Amino acid sequence: MLSVLLEFSMFPTDVGESKSEFVSEVVKCVRDSGYDYQLTPMATIVECPSMTEALNLVKDCYEVLEQKDCNRIYSVLKFDIRKGKEGRLTQKVQSIENLIGEVNK
Repeated sequence: MLSVLLEFSMFPTDVGESKSEFVSEVVKCVRDSGYDYQLTPMATIVECPSMTEALNLVKDCYEVLEQKDCNRIYSVLKFDIRKGKEGRLTQKVQSIENLIGEVNK
């Protein structure tokens, strides 16, 4: 058992000021992957069962933007990889709530 939490953002830099049209396509790719995910204003957090699957998801998202003729794509990725755990997308928040009470999600 392995839990790979991936927090990432990905968007083209060559398409003008607003990026929502392109970010929505990336989020759709994540949603369609079937992995648990959480969208935040600055990034998307996804829980995958392996590093390979997390990296393949990033590749799939890149290819979505590549197909939309984006010539320059910016992406930031962070990983939290832990053996012997799963369901950490919600467990990590629950651990904090157990200590201080409900938080915004």
